[in-house]
Amino acid sequence: MALGVWQVERRTWKLALIDRVEQRVHARAQPIPSRASWPAITAASDEYRHVSVAGRFLHDRETLVQAVTEEGPGYWVLTPLERDDGTTVLINRGFVPSERRDPSARQGGNPDGQVEVRGLLRITEPKGGFLRDNVPQHNRWYSRDVAAIAAARDLHNVAPFFIDADAGSRSGPGPIGGLTVVSFPNNHLIYALTWFALAFMLAGRLFVTFRGGLFRRQRFVHEPAGGLDASARRTGSDAGTIVEPT
Repeated sequence: MALGVWQVERRTWKLALIDRVEQRVHARAQPIPSRASWPAITAASDEYRHVSVAGRFLHDRETLVQAVTEEGPGYWVLTPLERDDGTTVLINRGFVPSERRDPSARQGGNPDGQVEVRGLLRITEPKGGFLRDNVPQHNRWYSRDVAAIAAARDLHNVAPFFIDADAGSRSGPGPIGGLTVVSFPNNHLIYALTWFALAFMLAGRLFVTFRGGLFRRQRFVHEPAGGLDASARRTGSDAGTIVEPT
C-alpha cells in the first residue's frame, strides 16, 4: 500500500513537471541567465527554458558528440559562442550524419561574424553516455559534458550549461537544429494500480489462510471409560476429553 501511495505522489510530481516544461518550451525566448546566477542554475528551475544569446562562433573549436536521432545515427555539433562580455556558451547547433562530420563538408553552413541563436537551455551531461565514458584525449565524446569539452578545447569563462539550437538557427548545409526530444515517461498510474492490486491480493490470501483459526470451534471427543483408547493422551487443538479408567 505504501508503494502504491508513493507512485500516486510520483505521478502528481511528474504531471507538474510536464506542465512546467511545456510552458518553458513554448514561452517567448529570453536572454540567457546572467553570469552571476550561473552557480544557482539547476535542472529543476532552468532546464528547457527558451533562451536567446548573441556572439561569434569559434568554428575551429567545435566538438562532435555521438548521437542517434530521428534523422539516424551521426553527431551533435557543439560549437563555442564567444560573447562580447568575454564569456562563452556552448551551442549544440544540431545534428549531422557521419558523412558530414568533417567541417569541410559543411563550410557553407558555418556563419561568420555576429549571430543570434535561439534554443533550449540544457544542463551539462558529465562523464559520458550509457555504458560509455568520454575519452577527451582521443576526441571521443558520448555526452555533452560542458566542463570536459571546455578543458579539451582550452575555453575559459564558459557557462555551466549548453543550448540546443532550434530549427531556425540552421544555415545552409549546416547542422540540423530543433531535434531536442522533450518527453517524460509517465507510467506511475499503472505502477500504483499494480501495487494496490498486489496489496489486496495479499490481504485476501491472508484472510483465507487464517480465517479457520479465527472462527473454528473446538471439537471434543468423548471416549467411554475403559475403552481401548481411554489411556491415550492426545494433545493439540483437536484433543478430546481425557477419561481416566475407574
